[in-house]
Amino acid sequence: MSPVKKLKKIALLTSGGDCAGMNAAIRSVVRTAIYRNIIPYGVSRGYTGLLEGDLVEFNRRSVSNIMNRGGTILKTARSKEFRTKEGRKKAIRVLKENDIDGLIVIGGNGSFKGAHALCKGSNIKCIGVPGTIDNDINGTDFTIGSATAVGVALDAIDKIRDTVTSLERIFVIEVMGRNCGYIAMRVALAGGAEDVLLPEVKPDLNKVCREIKTAHKKGKVSWILVVAEGAGNAHDVAKNIEKNTGYETRVTVLGHIQRGGAPEAFDRVVAARLGSAAVDMLIKGQTDKMVGVIGNRVVATSFKKACSKKKDKTDKELYKLLKILEA
Repeated sequence: MSPVKKLKKIALLTSGGDCAGMNAAIRSVVRTAIYRNIIPYGVSRGYTGLLEGDLVEFNRRSVSNIMNRGGTILKTARSKEFRTKEGRKKAIRVLKENDIDGLIVIGGNGSFKGAHALCKGSNIKCIGVPGTIDNDINGTDFTIGSATAVGVALDAIDKIRDTVTSLERIFVIEVMGRNCGYIAMRVALAGGAEDVLLPEVKPDLNKVCREIKTAHKKGKVSWILVVAEGAGNAHDVAKNIEKNTGYETRVTVLGHIQRGGAPEAFDRVVAARLGSAAVDMLIKGQTDKMVGVIGNRVVATSFKKACSKKKDKTDKELYKLLKILEA
């Protein structure tokens, strides 16, 4: 086995949707690299910035006082050009021209698919750090940002409940989750919602309406239904409920507030662990992998497996519990 080439320079980028905790991961990567005598470079605006050669050398002070900040100081963007072979060849050329030995990508499924393609088409070593509010990546129990997103959404739902009970109304609350009901299921259970619609389960609005009318006859005059954006349009759901029950229904779409805010302690700790582990994996010569946390252990998973659809069996269990507690 040939000896592992000593790393001299690595680059770091954030890609796709932003999330709380990305800055904590950036800080961890930069300071671990410097501790290991490696020069870190920050790439602005994800793969778009990489194609444009927008790299800046970082030092320890470059990442001071950013752990408590939401979003990403490196900015983020999606790049159509990078999805092409020509675009990736251009990215490889930029990395080689800057003598970059390894690349760390903080992002989700789309970001990792791009990193996987980059690995296949070059000898550039690349490691991924999972950062997405949906917690929908295989190979890790938790993704950076998911805990904070649930907390932000829950805080909003707690406040909405005050109005729900005061005005005796039905509220349909839409949370993020185009393909994954992670946020919706957890805020519904933690927030004491009466029901939830998930992308993974075909919605049965007729059943929801029957349950609302039955509960109303028993004296229940307020109701919260949480809807993941991928399970249906909240306004359409509300119109359906109002039409079939006759009860006043209102809609709140939480939107991008779920991406923002200071990261919770849990996300900061996960980000610190995974950012540092990503650097160490590059030092060991590993590539085409993502670092994750399973059972409180840092583990490595291939990009290919990480990007496959995550099967979360806990949602069915949590939904059963929600209905037991609501009853």
